[in-house]
Amino acid sequence: MSNDPATTPGHAAGRGGVSGRIPPSSAVGEVAERVRARRGGALTPLDLALLHSAPFADGWNTLLGAVRSSMTLRGDLREAAICRIAVLNGAAYEWNAHAPLARSEGVTAAQLSALRDREVDSAALGGELALIVSYTDAMTRTVTVPQELFDAVLDELGVACTVELTGTVAAYNMVSRFLVALDIGRGRPETPLQIEGESP
Repeated sequence: MSNDPATTPGHAAGRGGVSGRIPPSSAVGEVAERVRARRGGALTPLDLALLHSAPFADGWNTLLGAVRSSMTLRGDLREAAICRIAVLNGAAYEWNAHAPLARSEGVTAAQLSALRDREVDSAALGGELALIVSYTDAMTRTVTVPQELFDAVLDELGVACTVELTGTVAAYNMVSRFLVALDIGRGRPETPLQIEGESP
């Protein structure tokens, strides 16, 4: 079963709804079936937009599948970075899909709350998570990463996980920009960045 809350019943599709500025694709063919297999059987509004271009959807599915399930980077660090990108880029769909995953990976409600602030309180996150968020902020806000920050991340994570963190941040900046440009999943402009259990 998909972990993406946008696949649950009751989500409307179509212009102005969760599918945003373009209508959902017909979602048929081999690529659609591969995406369904990765998702656990249900397509998301994001998938229905991507599948207008089968080659793009296929490449996206392979890349994001690897980022989500084939790397050694710890899940809490991965999901915290993704949630942070969602905040910085205003991608409510991305936040609402990944905040529950972050909680399931061990990110606390207090840490998620800190991630929602434009200027993060590093003390509220703790040392390692604060470091990963600083790296995510640098890549997302200015693209360049100061050498001192890079060295600190490299010392903390090692080469392989530094590459994986960098790839994760790059990939989910792509995701958020695609979502925001096509207005996927918002439904209304004031859609909040929620933490599970909070009132809207």
